[in-house]
Amino acid sequence: MAATGFSAAEKEDAIALLQTLIRIDTTNPPGNEREAIELVAHRCRAINLEPTLVGATDDRPNLVARWSAGEACKFDRPLILSCHLDVVPANPEAWTHSPFSAHNDGTCIWGRGAIDMKGFAAMGLAALTRLRRENAAINRDVIFVAVADEEAGTKHGSKWLVDHHPELLGNNPEYVINEVGGFTVHQKGRRFYPVQVAEKGVAWIRLTVRGTSGHSSLPTDDNAVVHLAKAVEAIGKTQLPWHPNDEAKRFIAGFAAPEGAVARALSPLLSHPKIGPILLPLAVSNPSRRNSLEAILRNTANPTALKTANPINVIPSRASVDIDGRLAPGQSAEDLVAELRRVTDRLPGIRAHYEILEESPATSFSPETPLFEEIERTLLEADPGAHVVPSIVQGFTDSRNYASLGATCYGFYPLQMPEEIDFASLFHGVDERIPIDGFHWGVETLTTVLRRFLT
Repeated sequence: MAATGFSAAEKEDAIALLQTLIRIDTTNPPGNEREAIELVAHRCRAINLEPTLVGATDDRPNLVARWSAGEACKFDRPLILSCHLDVVPANPEAWTHSPFSAHNDGTCIWGRGAIDMKGFAAMGLAALTRLRRENAAINRDVIFVAVADEEAGTKHGSKWLVDHHPELLGNNPEYVINEVGGFTVHQKGRRFYPVQVAEKGVAWIRLTVRGTSGHSSLPTDDNAVVHLAKAVEAIGKTQLPWHPNDEAKRFIAGFAAPEGAVARALSPLLSHPKIGPILLPLAVSNPSRRNSLEAILRNTANPTALKTANPINVIPSRASVDIDGRLAPGQSAEDLVAELRRVTDRLPGIRAHYEILEESPATSFSPETPLFEEIERTLLEADPGAHVVPSIVQGFTDSRNYASLGATCYGFYPLQMPEEIDFASLFHGVDERIPIDGFHWGVETLTTVLRRFLT
């Protein structure tokens, strides 16, 4: 890999920025990302990138800073580096170190947002700082974006930017580098680097069941809360149908390829709607990885919030549960509702009503582009003997909004992870932390990709 020349002081500066960002509590809700955004704005100005701060509300701005290619520009459509600065809640009592302490134990930086995704904000700024100091003659404009509200649906963040200020994003950017990908996955003595080229869709659904209202001191066979409990239990226990898709097949094949002819022959069977559910537990023993694979092969529906409006001494006439549904490529919210209805229709006495609260389709991007090729080449040079796999993720990211502008979006947040730390478990998990050496490796790797691709 081409040397980037990062000094010890530059690496420490990137770590210090990450720690400062972690110590700013941007838990969403409510978010309150302004202090973190202003810190990033200060760092942009330090490298002569003038940031623009815009947002739906004063306390939740988004930052956009554009590096113009000037006379060296060969490509009209810019490249975006995107990160979000809000984080999910963290219960301090469950953590080894306080989630907003940015504790440095000499090996890792601990804290909410270290992985998801303040680490990429610090990494991206370190890469841009290095390229600016080199006076790199870039061949297209580069736009650094730091947004609010990704964790709660992007309404105040990337969606707001796309809807209200697409011109700040170049109107039709060609590429976006975002989360989730570029981290080490250890499997059977091999190292893999998934690079996200697709993500599942979103279907947020409310299920309401009806009963007979009455005084809670009297027995009843028509209690809406009891009916709802049965429906929630049935949904939780039901494995929804397999929906084989090209993105999942490519991902599975990428992990099977280095294991030999037998694995390559068996991998298509994991996608088979009848054979796959039977074969998966036999083929993948690790429960976490098995669940991850299953999630990209079917729609998922997780009940997350129970709701009634009545006081404790009144049996309600209706009770509701909000369901976080994720859609396999090619599936819609209506498809998922139909699958859930087949579950609840089998329950006697249940009168179920489904309401779609929010929907966005799955997104998918081609890995056959010059940028993906450069990402792959650089990763294989940075970790010889590893394998790069185009991946699909179960969650949503800001990429779903950038895609509406015509951008090709890749999840590439390079991190070299030790085998004893499971990257996936750190997302929204207890004791989120980022390996210091792996972070520095990522800074070098991202900078190399950008230097090669942009110059």
